[in-house]
Amino acid sequence: MQSLVVDKLEWVTSVPVKKLQDFFKEHNYTEEEVLTGSVQFRTPEKVLMEFYSRADEVFYSTLFETSSGEEFLNEWNRLYKKDSSVHASIEEIFSSKKLNYIPPFLREKSGIIEKAKDQSFSDLIQPGDIKAIIHSHSDWSDGSNTIEQMANACISRGFEYLVISDHSKSAAYANGLQEDRVKQQHLYIDELNKKLAPFRIFKSIESDILGDGSLDYSDNILSTFDLVIASVHSNIKMQEDKAMMRLLNTIRNPHTTILGHMTARLLLSRPGYPVDHIKIIDACAEHNVVIEINANPRRLDMDWYWIDYALDKGVLISINPDAHDVNEFDNCKYGVLAAQKGGVRKENNLSSFSLKEFEKFLTQS
Repeated sequence: MQSLVVDKLEWVTSVPVKKLQDFFKEHNYTEEEVLTGSVQFRTPEKVLMEFYSRADEVFYSTLFETSSGEEFLNEWNRLYKKDSSVHASIEEIFSSKKLNYIPPFLREKSGIIEKAKDQSFSDLIQPGDIKAIIHSHSDWSDGSNTIEQMANACISRGFEYLVISDHSKSAAYANGLQEDRVKQQHLYIDELNKKLAPFRIFKSIESDILGDGSLDYSDNILSTFDLVIASVHSNIKMQEDKAMMRLLNTIRNPHTTILGHMTARLLLSRPGYPVDHIKIIDACAEHNVVIEINANPRRLDMDWYWIDYALDKGVLISINPDAHDVNEFDNCKYGVLAAQKGGVRKENNLSSFSLKEFEKFLTQS
C-alpha cells in the first residue's frame, strides 16, 4: 500500500547532473548521493529531493515510471512489454495502448488499468464540488468560533449549509455537550436559521462510541439531531476484535448517519487501531451509513485505498474538514485529494449534495 507520508520529492529533468550539482551547491543544498542518471540533494530544511536527468527520447517514459506506484507499474509491465518507442507526451503512452489517460494519483492499484479501457477519469471530484461543511466544532465545545461566525464564513465561501457537530457529553476534555446544553444549542440554531435563511445550519453531534459500541446519549436525545456522526475518541489502543465490535455495533445503531474517522489514526504520530475495512464497509452498505473521509491532513481517514471498494458497494463518502475554526474549512482540499485517489465523483460524496439534495437525503435515511 502506498504511504500517505511524503519523504522525498522527485523531478524528471533534461538538465545534466553536473549542472544540477553546481546549482544546488551554490544554493547551500547538501548533495546526498549520485546514482546512475540521477542525483539526490537535501534542502536546508532537511527535505530530500531526487532529480532524474534524462534525454528527450526517454524523458516521458521515465516520467511515467517515476510517477506510478509499484503495484500499478508491475501490472503495466506484465500487460505491456517494454519497448523502445519514443513518446511525445505522457498521454501518448496511454493512447498507444488504446487506454484513457490515467492521472498520476490513480496510478496505484493494478485494477485501474482495466477500467481505463472504457472509463474516463476527467470527471473526478474537485474542490469546487464541495457544497457544505459537514463535521465542524464551535465554541460550544472545543472550537474557536461561534456558530454564527462559522455560518457566515460558509456563506462568504459560497457553501449552502453547515452541519454543526460539537463533541458529545463523554468528551469532557473537549467541553462536550450535556443534554441541557444540547437543547440550548438547538434553540440557538433555530434562531440563526431564521436570521440567515435561505442558508441553513443542521443540528448534529460527534457522538462518542463507547466501549460496547453504543453512543453516549439516549435514543430520545439522539432523535433530536438532524444527523449523527459517530466516532471513537477514547480507549483507542485496541485489538482488532474489540475495535470491530465497537464499530459494528455503532453502524447497526439506527441513529448513526456517518461513521467518523474510522481508525482514529494521526499521521506521523498514531497508527490507529486495526480494523477489517471490508467488513466495516459491508456493514455500512447494509445499514446505509455514510463513511467519512476526515480531511484533516493529520487524519485522512478512511484511507483512500479502500474508497473504491466502498463505491462498488454503493456506500456514500463524505469529505469532512473536522473544522475547529473557520480556517480549517480549507482542509476539504486535502480530503478531495484523497478522494480522487479512490475515484470519487461528486455524486458519491455527501458534502457535494446541494441543500435540497441533502434535505432529501436526511428524510430518506
